[in-house]
Amino acid sequence: MRSARVTLAAALVAATTVMLGAAAAPEATPEVDPVRSMEYWLDEYGIEEAWKTTQGQGTTIAVIDTGIGEGAEELEPAVVGGADFSGIGTPNGRTPIGEADADHGSWVGSLAAARGTGAGKGMVGVAPRAELLSLSIGFGESATVPFVDQVAEAMRWAVDHGADVINLSFTTNTLDWNRAWDDAFLYAFENDVVVVVAAGNRESGTDQVGAPATIPGVLTVGGVDRDRRASNTASTQGITIGISAPSEELLGLSANGDLVIWEGTSGAAPIVAGIAALVRSAHPDLDAANVINRIIRTADPAPQQVSVPSALYGYGTINAAAAVTRSVPVVSENPMGSLSEWIRLYRRAAAPSNPTPTPTPVTVAPLPEPEPPTAARSALLPTADTLR
Repeated sequence: MRSARVTLAAALVAATTVMLGAAAAPEATPEVDPVRSMEYWLDEYGIEEAWKTTQGQGTTIAVIDTGIGEGAEELEPAVVGGADFSGIGTPNGRTPIGEADADHGSWVGSLAAARGTGAGKGMVGVAPRAELLSLSIGFGESATVPFVDQVAEAMRWAVDHGADVINLSFTTNTLDWNRAWDDAFLYAFENDVVVVVAAGNRESGTDQVGAPATIPGVLTVGGVDRDRRASNTASTQGITIGISAPSEELLGLSANGDLVIWEGTSGAAPIVAGIAALVRSAHPDLDAANVINRIIRTADPAPQQVSVPSALYGYGTINAAAAVTRSVPVVSENPMGSLSEWIRLYRRAAAPSNPTPTPTPVTVAPLPEPEPPTAARSALLPTADTLR
């Protein structure tokens, strides 16, 4: 995860000045909220167009992160439940965990499903009528429970409490993952949940995608800049990337309600999680595999993309309107792979057994007939044989 925590005071002043100047023209255009105008991804990636069909109503997104704070009015109606798995948070999962990353969960949640502050005002998420679950976990020393156990338990809790989409905006920087995650992620897939994962960021020292982005079946999200090119700082690369989304110049609501500008695939992932919620709302009959398939099959090729899929962009950049409305053939398998098959091959394959020798039957000649018994005699007396 990576962020550039810049408050919006100066940016909003500049945006407001431009807006007021335009209002003085003979034919004034309707006033545009400066915050909303900074959410460029809503228009440029077809999200506002998708809203003509659905805004995510009837769906639930679980944010497994540092906790969604209670200080932002744009988030309060959205968060309907939660829990803590760090061992140091509050039972509802709304107390931010950690010193450096305390606002991270709030930023992620706001990109997915913030409600705004009124008609056309305030920050709004990709699926503004979806509901959020805030599942707080702690990174590093910001927890009393081992990290792998936190994630595994949070995954199960999210599934059991009705999550349609789970968002994971973190990486372990390792290709492999702890065995405890096998059953937890498999539990999500077997219960028809879409799992969206951030690919990681180069500037944070991640050259290639790491777990959980390497787990078969998850939708891994890479990041692009304003020109739809793979971000030099806020994305990584790897063959498991399925889709790309904006990861630079993003907005986020902090735990106390402050707006910040930040970047990273940690922000690209909840944009895609929001689109998954839009697809699930518009097509409630589709299973998780087909939700993922619609997102990747309707993607737009990136300007620099030379192959589909590619290690930088996956199948391309998101197109929310197309994902919601375009006709896409139904698939029978998750295009991002099968975790159950991977487990069968690499975790639970039968160990080779030591061969048991098979004896070859041997025919034994029958014993000769016994001699007839003789009269008993003393062993001390001579016999014909001993005399000879």
